[in-house]
Amino acid sequence: MTDRAAGLAGLRLALEADGDGAHPAAWRHSGRPPGAVLGPRALRDVVAAAEDAGFALVTFADSPLPPGGGPGAAAGRLEAGTRAAYVAPLTGRIGLAPTLQVATTEPFHLATQLASLDHVSHGRAGWVVGTAAGEDDLATIGGAAPSTAALARETADVIDTARALWDSWEDDAVIKDVASGRFLDSRRVHHIDFEGASFTVKGPLITPRPPQGQIVVLASDGLDIDARADVVLVGRPGLAEVAARAATAREAGAPLVLAEVDVVLDAEVPATDRLAELDAAAFQPESGRLRHTGSPESLLELLRELADSVDGVRLHPAVLAVDLPVLAERVLPRLAGAASNRGPGTTLRDTLGLARPANRFAAAAASNT
Repeated sequence: MTDRAAGLAGLRLALEADGDGAHPAAWRHSGRPPGAVLGPRALRDVVAAAEDAGFALVTFADSPLPPGGGPGAAAGRLEAGTRAAYVAPLTGRIGLAPTLQVATTEPFHLATQLASLDHVSHGRAGWVVGTAAGEDDLATIGGAAPSTAALARETADVIDTARALWDSWEDDAVIKDVASGRFLDSRRVHHIDFEGASFTVKGPLITPRPPQGQIVVLASDGLDIDARADVVLVGRPGLAEVAARAATAREAGAPLVLAEVDVVLDAEVPATDRLAELDAAAFQPESGRLRHTGSPESLLELLRELADSVDGVRLHPAVLAVDLPVLAERVLPRLAGAASNRGPGTTLRDTLGLARPANRFAAAAASNT
């Protein structure tokens, strides 16, 4: 391994796989009819390409309202948890992390959906914490938008509830004892009795404990819930800002930090020309993330710089149909240990180097004996 390759050793790469790409005009360059993004083939092809390339995980953006809305932008998407569930049995190695919203989803159902995803994927589920909570977002469930403080409390409560529910079944609760006719040991299934600011949950969950024990929780650095997350996603526009925020997240207790990077790569057309054409077709608001516009080689240089301060990067390609093949052919092969060492049966926690947490109820019982 060369010194230049060594600088990228262990860097985890995630891919945001929503729609046709991160740019609102991506659908114009997808090579498919506009409505095809709502069909299963497009989703299957993107996730399969990401898995074959060696990405550690794919994420699926979502919101209570349809995306887009500006001139030239495509609108419409399928619910993220449904997309992740669909590709789970079609993949074997890559992590799958849908965005589920804390303000417009019942906490019990959210925890159940993610636990079910972990079971069907054999331990590859993640959760990108969504906090859309504007007036229009809450109108979709007949609610009123919470204050900033109330949303922060709600976010913390939902995460804490989900984590408690994932522990509500101990690992050995399912016994399948044919002789006695017992499916489970009820002593190892627990009520959580959670009381939050705006809801209560009795529990237990209706599914056994997820294979990973706890779903991998990914949270934006802007939510200030670093200690509750497994992975903090740092979206800052400069390298120094990314490094500073990553250090703060680690001090707060975040096990892993990933930088957020928008990507427009040289292909048959230079990246700068591609971006100009995309911007002319649809307005793209500032994302607040780092942006790389240029060659795959210069992206690798950026990744080497980021590797000094973060554990990985989540890439947001402008157009998946154009940028993902370039990433697969000219970037991922240069990353030491990309997914070649992962095989079927490897959990997302294994891939990310995160330990499988002990069950809180089993640990409490052991400490009392």
